Parts: sequence; C-alpha cells; structure tokens
Amino acid sequence: MNVSLYQSAAAMNANARWQDMVSENLASSSIPGARGRNISFSSVQANSQFVIPAANTSINFQPGELRSTGNPLDFALEGKGFFEVQLPNGEHAFTRDGEFHLSAQGQLVTKQGYTVLGDGGPLQMDPSNAHALAISATGEVSQGGDVKGKLKLAEFDNPQLLTVLGSGMFRADNPNLQPSIAPSTQVRQGFIEASNISTTSQMVSLITAMRAFEANQKVIQMQDDRMGRTITDLGTPT
Repeated sequence: MNVSLYQSAAAMNANARWQDMVSENLASSSIPGARGRNISFSSVQANSQFVIPAANTSINFQPGELRSTGNPLDFALEGKGFFEVQLPNGEHAFTRDGEFHLSAQGQLVTKQGYTVLGDGGPLQMDPSNAHALAISATGEVSQGGDVKGKLKLAEFDNPQLLTVLGSGMFRADNPNLQPSIAPSTQVRQGFIEASNISTTSQMVSLITAMRAFEANQKVIQMQDDRMGRTITDLGTPT
C-alpha cells in the first residue's frame, strides 16, 4: 500500500473542506449576528501502519461588534442569548440577527419574514398606532406606552450542538439540547451586532488552504509518476 498516496489524498480532502468552510464564512460575513466556523486538523489512525489527517469544524460563538444604526427596529443582544423565531413550517429557530421590521399585519418579523416570538407567542403591534416601538434592556416591548409583550430570548448550555440553517439561523434538533431563559442577556435598541467573521483572516485562510491543497496534489502526481515508471521498468524485459 502506498502510504504517502493515501495520506496526501486525505489531506486534499481536509483542505477542500477547509476551503468550503472559508467560502461559507465569507458568504455569511455581512449577515448581522452571524457566527463563523473554525476548523482544526488532527491525525486519525487508519490502521496499524499509518495515520491520515482529518479536519473537524466547530462554530465560533464569540460576540460580534455592536454597531449603532439609530433604527428603532434594530436590536442587538449582549450576552449568550438568541432571538427565537418561527419558520414558515411552524418550527422554531434561533438567531442573533436583530434586523427586524413590522409586517403589514403589524407583527414583528425578521428580514426573511419569519415571525419574531415573544413569551406569549408572536409579537403583535397596532398598525394604526403612530407611536414608535420601544424595548427595554430585558426585552419588554411597548408601543406608545402600551405593553405588547416580551421578546422570547433563549440560551443554550452547549450551543455547539445547534444545527446550522444558514443566514445566521440555528435550530435545536439535538434532543439533549433544550433552550432555557436567558436572564443575563440584554437587548440594545437601535443597534445591530456585526458578524464575528473577519474577512481579512478568512482570505488568508483561503490562500493557505489552496496552497496546501496544491502541495498535496503535487505529491500525488509525483507518486503517480513514480509508480508509472516502476510498472514500466518491471514490465520491460532486460
């Protein structure tokens, strides 16, 4: 068995995953509250003779920078919590993207049109009320002095178990993962949390991954040429 051939092929596969991850990070870098992925490499024992490189990904849940927008329908979270929203199929999802607006029916919704949930269900505003929406640091929503409910904020002991849906959304599919109330999370009105993805570092990672992929590709080509010469030599009578 050609050990170096298998090792290089495994390394190319790991580097391809790295490039895919970087591409996903770059695509999500402009989404408010988006969380980037990290990758780590390790050696896996393939059999008693050799090990191969493997790539493992995880989600970076470090907070992003809070940016002032002055828009009363922009909300940012300080703490580990998530906004809870309802998807069109009725399932619940979780996001840090607080770039909300009011629907024609007066419900608070995400920019994708998903319903933002309060403790008592969808947050319903009065479309005929000209007063702006206001929110307290603990999530109580009011309109012209009328309390409309409280944002449903969720926190997870192990957010790494969340399922990534894309567009800054997550779902709690794992049965061992249950959302809990996030008492330490505070809401900032008129702010948006930027993604925690650095486009500069991602571009550096992309170049590094591409070069590593090309280096392993050259190793495979060298091994292929060597085996070809060996077969030719063995098949040529002297």
